[in-house]
Amino acid sequence: MPRITVLPHAELAPQGAEFEAAPGVSLCDALLKHGIDIEHACEKACCCASCHVIVRQGFATLRAASDEEEDQLGKAWGLEPESRLSCQVKLAKHDLVVEIPKYSLNLARE
Repeated sequence: MPRITVLPHAELAPQGAEFEAAPGVSLCDALLKHGIDIEHACEKACCCASCHVIVRQGFATLRAASDEEEDQLGKAWGLEPESRLSCQVKLAKHDLVVEIPKYSLNLARE
C-alpha cells in the first residue's frame, strides 16, 4: 500500500501526517478518512478547485490529469506545475508527499 505523507498545514494538519492508503481510492477520500478535513465543495465531482494539493514527491508516478481537471486547476490558488485536484488522483502503489496550499477557493463557503 502506498504511504501518503502530508506536509504540515496550519489548520488541517499542524504536525503533518503520514498514513497508508489502499490503492484505487482517491487521494481526497484517503485524506478525509485519516482525519484531514480537506475542502471538497463540489463533493469530488471535479467541478471546483477546493481540494487542490501540490504533489511534492511522486508526481511523475500519477496518471496524467484530464482536460476537465486541468480546467479546474486553472482556478486554484497557488497553482504550481505539480498541482492536482485530490479528488481526481487515484492512488496506485507509489508513495506520495503532498502539500495542501494555505488557501482554498471555495465559493460555496465564501
